[in-house]
Amino acid sequence: MANIKDLKKKIKSTKGTLKITSAMKLVSAAKLNRAQQAIVSSRPFSQELETTIKTISALVDNYSHSYLEEKKDNNRAALVVISANKGLCGGYNSQLAKKVKNFLAETDEDIKVYFVGKKVREVIGKEVNEGKYYTFEKQEPTFADIQSVGKELADLFTVGEIGKVYVAYNVFHSAISFDSSVKKILPISLDAKEKEELEAKFPYDFKYDPSPEEILDTLIPEVYTSTLYTCLLDAVAAEHGSRMAAMDSAASNCKDAIRTLTLKMNKLRQAAITTELIEVVSGAESLNG
Repeated sequence: MANIKDLKKKIKSTKGTLKITSAMKLVSAAKLNRAQQAIVSSRPFSQELETTIKTISALVDNYSHSYLEEKKDNNRAALVVISANKGLCGGYNSQLAKKVKNFLAETDEDIKVYFVGKKVREVIGKEVNEGKYYTFEKQEPTFADIQSVGKELADLFTVGEIGKVYVAYNVFHSAISFDSSVKKILPISLDAKEKEELEAKFPYDFKYDPSPEEILDTLIPEVYTSTLYTCLLDAVAAEHGSRMAAMDSAASNCKDAIRTLTLKMNKLRQAAITTELIEVVSGAESLNG
């Protein structure tokens, strides 16, 4: 049974942990605010750009681009997994690792896995066909970093070494909510149903300046890069939200533990005082005898 001295040590240690978790919660909250603003402002641009590209490509005849080509005979693909470089963020990394494992188990494609962030790589790196592990100067990759990664994979797609490019990441919903997702980003496909819907929605011709071919040639690579970067922003915001929630839960558990240990210590102290009083009174009674 723990004595008062041991309980004091435990309380002191738990208070130290409480300070650390509370500080980490505040840091994550500040980072989440910036990351949330970034993803909220980036999503509309990325979605509108993608919609514009699909609309123009559906209405323009006899247009082709390397990023739009379906390589049906190519069974090889690349999967970019965007995870965290640090732990202490709840189920952020484990949930994403599970999603990637399920995706690889369900597909019949020959997939090589590329990693941005080390935590999921540490979990599944030895179980998959691992490609390149990307590292960057800053903890969170910049747009230029992601643009470089995207170009490297797009070049593999263009020369026919792979037929598809996927990205696995956590989609940010709120500070306490995210979903793991695997999204195809190459080829930028427009199925027959979507094309018919767009043609029905716009039954008239547009006037383009410059030509639609020039517009598409310029914007299609931008759509691809923007989509990949938006996935990164989603992942970063989800990471900070998950870490903030995890640290909040840890801080609450520390407070509960401190209350429980303090109550237990006070009970032991009270029992010791009562025992001493009984001994004093019993001694006095025996002297009065």
